[in-house]
Amino acid sequence: MNSYRIATIPGDGIGVDVTAEATKVLDRVLPGIEWTEFDWSCENYLRTGAMMPADGPERLAGFDAILLGAVGFPGVPDHISLWGLLIPLRRAFGQYVNLRPVRLLPGTTSALRDRTAADLDLLIVRENSEGEYSEIGGRHNPGRADEFVLQESVFTRVGCERIIRYAFDRATERAGRVCSATKSNGLIHSMPYWDEIFERIAAEYPAVQTRQMHVDALAAEIVLHPDRLDVIVGSNLFGDILSDLAAAVTGGLGLAPSGNINPARDAPSMFEAVHGSAPDIAGQGIANPVAQILAGAMLLDHLGEHVAAAAVDRAVTDVLGNGGPRTPDLGGTATTTEVGTEIANRASALLHA
Repeated sequence: MNSYRIATIPGDGIGVDVTAEATKVLDRVLPGIEWTEFDWSCENYLRTGAMMPADGPERLAGFDAILLGAVGFPGVPDHISLWGLLIPLRRAFGQYVNLRPVRLLPGTTSALRDRTAADLDLLIVRENSEGEYSEIGGRHNPGRADEFVLQESVFTRVGCERIIRYAFDRATERAGRVCSATKSNGLIHSMPYWDEIFERIAAEYPAVQTRQMHVDALAAEIVLHPDRLDVIVGSNLFGDILSDLAAAVTGGLGLAPSGNINPARDAPSMFEAVHGSAPDIAGQGIANPVAQILAGAMLLDHLGEHVAAAAVDRAVTDVLGNGGPRTPDLGGTATTTEVGTEIANRASALLHA
């Protein structure tokens, strides 16, 4: 049996609650995991003035993967919590792919009328290291009438090519369709450049069908005609917004996992739920652990433990689709722990059947 060293950063709020359930499930299908927990969070920031120590990336570099809960807490601005932990780790470890599978799970209801699982099965590939999420810029003339801020975007040839090519490679494993999110009618430099690179790489994949849509029209397409979409590739900002929209369409952020992927595998990748820390319900036992458990399944799959990953994924669909316990956000009365335990038991049974 393979053994792995996996770091957990439960973070804040319900991140702590759902990470406990995800690790429980993974232990049942892969007992050879050695977990190491780091208490980096907004509480840590309030104590020490930093979300994580200055050598945080160095301390994580030797792990096989990272399971992240959620960060965010009242009193700590979001730009502090994200730029103090999540974004630096993504960049330190070359996690330039943010992978967000979006699907309608059995036993759940889409926010869209009469849509089925066959209509809602998307893969959003978001550029995760540059684009609109740049540190370049600043605030000038603070407090004066002529005060202004400058925020730069960065689109490099290498960054655009590798994320678009990654999306095409994933499309060849799925339905063979890629849609690019652009806004070249408004962003005069960055998006025409993105479009040119998309068209050039598309020529390398003649069997893959392509579309390019302005991001606002694409948002409408996700709501009106999600069945026409398969793989969506977008810049950092566009991919972030579209993936949250798509997750909401399928029934809520409590069901949506994501992975921050280092395709070169020369540093750990990091997996997390799409949802936030929801401090208002933390510790109450009502948070939905499904997204974090599915993030754990993505982690296993990335490590090459495909059988264990499939067992976790199947356990989630079996529990939700066959009247198993569910948390209040899905109309049930079960606790976070009850849902996690049922999924863990089911995953173990499937693996050892």
